[in-house]
Amino acid sequence: MILRPLKDVDMYLQENKRKNLEIAISHLNEIVINPNETFSIWKNVGRPTKRKGYLEGLVLQSGKIAKDTGGGLCQLGNLLFWIFAHSPLTVTERYRHGFDVFPDVNRKVPFGAGATLSYNHIDLQVKNEGEIIYKLNLWLDETHLHGELLSNVEIEDSYSIEERNHKIEQQAWGGYSRHNQIVKVKQSQNSTSESLLVENHAIMMYNPFLENK
Repeated sequence: MILRPLKDVDMYLQENKRKNLEIAISHLNEIVINPNETFSIWKNVGRPTKRKGYLEGLVLQSGKIAKDTGGGLCQLGNLLFWIFAHSPLTVTERYRHGFDVFPDVNRKVPFGAGATLSYNHIDLQVKNEGEIIYKLNLWLDETHLHGELLSNVEIEDSYSIEERNHKIEQQAWGGYSRHNQIVKVKQSQNSTSESLLVENHAIMMYNPFLENK
């Protein structure tokens, strides 16, 4: 969902995010990932600048809300990571915020099942280590950012994502930290296998427990 109301975040930043996403996906839509090729978001999108039409959007800096040109593209990183995680492609570079800023309101996917972006050193990259050719399609409608990954042959295996070992811990300094693992489950015709995709560790910027009224 593009326009997501967030505490202490002006909605105009969400509207600007729509424009930033529109520009970025124009460089990624219909990209083909051939065998032995590595896909990189920033290699294809380039630096998000005002001259290219990017607007001021929401960014996170050291766990605090800020504004910067091209802000909001992390939503693109989140979608692409989720798509690639459900495919045979190998995630070779991925980063996450070291802070958990917003509570899990209407969360649809496990905590940490995404990828943050910051030009150009914080990227999302995947490698095609097989023989199948893939094509990425991305588009926007009035409410959502959409994506799909197509292949030139039918893929018999299926993939799902599971969260493991999720925990919240109180630290000696009084705050809380959050931890989990994101596992890819591959279901073949006669077997099931698992692989660890990412492990997340973040400092929580809110109290995770309800107060007793």
